[in-house]
Amino acid sequence: MLKKINRLTKKKDFDAVMQGKGLFSPFLIIKYKKNSQNLSRFGIIISKKVSKKATLRNLVKRRISEIIRLNLDKFTQGFDLVIIASPLIIDKQEMVLKYKEIEKILLSTLRKSGLL
Repeated sequence: MLKKINRLTKKKDFDAVMQGKGLFSPFLIIKYKKNSQNLSRFGIIISKKVSKKATLRNLVKRRISEIIRLNLDKFTQGFDLVIIASPLIIDKQEMVLKYKEIEKILLSTLRKSGLL
């Protein structure tokens, strides 16, 4: 789990980031915006469009959160990021992408933008 100082918690913070720039992959959408702080903060959104089952949504959220936590020192400081999962992250047989696949997609998308 991410430390509280590295999490976006307020609605106004999420709304501000959603007005920022975006990165897109088939499985994830990443919105980001520069903040006035000396650290990066993250928010993760997994909607019911991804899955009706809370257990699957929570699994995706835990995997993304753990990837961020383990790579926190590699992130460019001073940005707020919101990671939104696409419904494609869970297939028709309700199988979530493997941890390594999500990690590869997330980190490569962030490298393209210079956030990592």
